[in-house]
Amino acid sequence: MNSPRPDWRQGLRFNSRPAQTTRSANSIEPIDAPARERVNWLQEAAGLAAMLLAVLAFHSLVAKPFYIPSGSMMPNLLVGDRLIVSKYPYGWSWVSASFHVLPRSATRVMAGTPEYGDIVIVSPPYANEDWIKRVVALPGDRIAVRRGQIILNGEPVPQEVEPPIQLDTDDSQWCDGRPCLEAFERFRVRLPSGREVYEPPTWRETLPNGASYLVIDHLNQSLDNRPEITVPADHVFLMGDNRDHSADSREMRPGLGLGGPVPLADVGGRAEFITFSLDGSESWNPLSWWSGLRTERAWRTLRPVIRPVAAGEPAMQRMGG
Repeated sequence: MNSPRPDWRQGLRFNSRPAQTTRSANSIEPIDAPARERVNWLQEAAGLAAMLLAVLAFHSLVAKPFYIPSGSMMPNLLVGDRLIVSKYPYGWSWVSASFHVLPRSATRVMAGTPEYGDIVIVSPPYANEDWIKRVVALPGDRIAVRRGQIILNGEPVPQEVEPPIQLDTDDSQWCDGRPCLEAFERFRVRLPSGREVYEPPTWRETLPNGASYLVIDHLNQSLDNRPEITVPADHVFLMGDNRDHSADSREMRPGLGLGGPVPLADVGGRAEFITFSLDGSESWNPLSWWSGLRTERAWRTLRPVIRPVAAGEPAMQRMGG
């Protein structure tokens, strides 16, 4: 910014009052009053606009923070988790832009394909918002669901019984006007320490590439059985880890789920890690934020564990949903 030229008349004024001077033995020198700089508001606005554009570009092309508002991905994601989603692993499309300001399109730039087990964000065809689900089938795969178990290319995906995940009954998060963990009330137990938790039935699911993760499945419901379909090219089949409380690719009714496999152009990125998590007990008072932190969830990776898969290893059959 160019500074205004100093006005020496502020130091030497021709009037009846003598100018303020400093005295020395041999000279008298005028003292200049400090010049007031004018703010260039146009330049300031341009700088602010450039900064906002840089943030939007970073969120659209590199990574963006997200908040989890529903329980469809429990136990791996809880309501109140804040996470980082990378935007570049599968290329860029209309869904990459922040706030979804671009029209829907099948075009992708530097297109890539997810891997089994990736957690991704997706924009449903009837909603201008982001959902988060897990990739369980890739383009060309044949997938069915029988009694709650995925059948992938004719083979049951292995599911092993795990010790039940423990969910804190003191969790204060709400979903659609009701406590988010209300569905697990019948699984309430008291630990020897006196602490009460929910312990819903928990399974470990392992996909063909060895991607392994926990799922919750405690009901027999219509989405536990789906006929076999083939995933079209440039599509993926997505499911939530909380199998009885997830609107995903199994749900074909319009406006209720993803309606089958979703185009990769509607997939906006891959979930990488949790930055921090709040249990819902916090208020507008910043002092309450610390007590509401779930400190054990901070910086937890969201990439699935990769387990070695032995050739010819038999798939474990589930008994019931």
